[in-house]
Amino acid sequence: MKSLQELTRPNIWSLKPYSSARDEYKGAVARVFLDANENPYNNPTNRYPDPLQWEVKKEIAKIKVVPEESIFLGNGSDEPIDLVFRAFCEPAVDNVVAIDPTYGMYQVCADINNVEYRKVLLDENYYFSAEALLAAADANTKMIFLCSPNNPTGNNLSAGEMIKTVEGFEGIVVVDEAYIDFSSEPSFLRELEKYPNLIVLQTFSKAWGSAAIRLGMAFASPDIIAILNKIKYPYNVNLLTQQEGLRVLGNYEQIREWVKTLIAERGRLEALFTSLECVEKVYPSDANFFLAKVTDAVRMYNYLVGEGIIVRNRTNVALCKDCIRVTVGTPAENDELVKTLKQYKG
Repeated sequence: MKSLQELTRPNIWSLKPYSSARDEYKGAVARVFLDANENPYNNPTNRYPDPLQWEVKKEIAKIKVVPEESIFLGNGSDEPIDLVFRAFCEPAVDNVVAIDPTYGMYQVCADINNVEYRKVLLDENYYFSAEALLAAADANTKMIFLCSPNNPTGNNLSAGEMIKTVEGFEGIVVVDEAYIDFSSEPSFLRELEKYPNLIVLQTFSKAWGSAAIRLGMAFASPDIIAILNKIKYPYNVNLLTQQEGLRVLGNYEQIREWVKTLIAERGRLEALFTSLECVEKVYPSDANFFLAKVTDAVRMYNYLVGEGIIVRNRTNVALCKDCIRVTVGTPAENDELVKTLKQYKG
């Protein structure tokens, strides 16, 4: 790996971050706060939240078994995705490499930040080779993006190929694990101490059932986390989100039960889909959704919309011609989808 200073944009490396009132105050418990120009009424929402969310990180650290200093919390996973571009990629100079198809926000953030985005097509079974990814990189490639389980394909990427990528690349490898709780494979969090160029993304939006609170997690070396903290907005995670995050973290056993239920329902729904005449293939999934190749994705999608059922039409995505992506719902929702498709004349 190149040194972190070499990978970081020079202006970011030398940046003096904004120092908020809540950053500067540290020490004994205070009774009177007159430092941040807050309204003294309407407690507790009149006060700025903890800018580094230490209470939430403490609880996450217990569950994920990582140091608190290796955790960054953002407004969904999209915030750390955008921040790594801003921290490490010089606009109109540097580039990133990613598998294709995959989560669309990587390219959106690249485009916003004027960073070249290089796609490396997966094979017909939606797997990648480290050799192909590394061959697409050059001296100006700062990051490689991997999503496992991948979106929209649903499959785990090869752990061996992922390790080859991390070990063979001088820059930063971002592994997005938004769906890892539904996977049969272990998280790459266990590799953090071994690989200082690794960033792992996770989220409260999927298994944790908390998409509305917009709370994403990035795990990396304390040095990388410090850079992200330097350039984030001072109070990027609001008090209400922090409070709800703590409530959900305290309900971890319920989350595990939800995951077990959804994995079982995924298997049942995949089996039902396989028996439908309008379905040509159901691809293996380790997420809370699956990809299915159908006779006519546009026609099926429009039919389901007319019946009040919304799936995702992925036919315009690379390697996904006539494919729809189906999120696993409740048993009743899944049964309604299958019943409706049995009446579809495709």
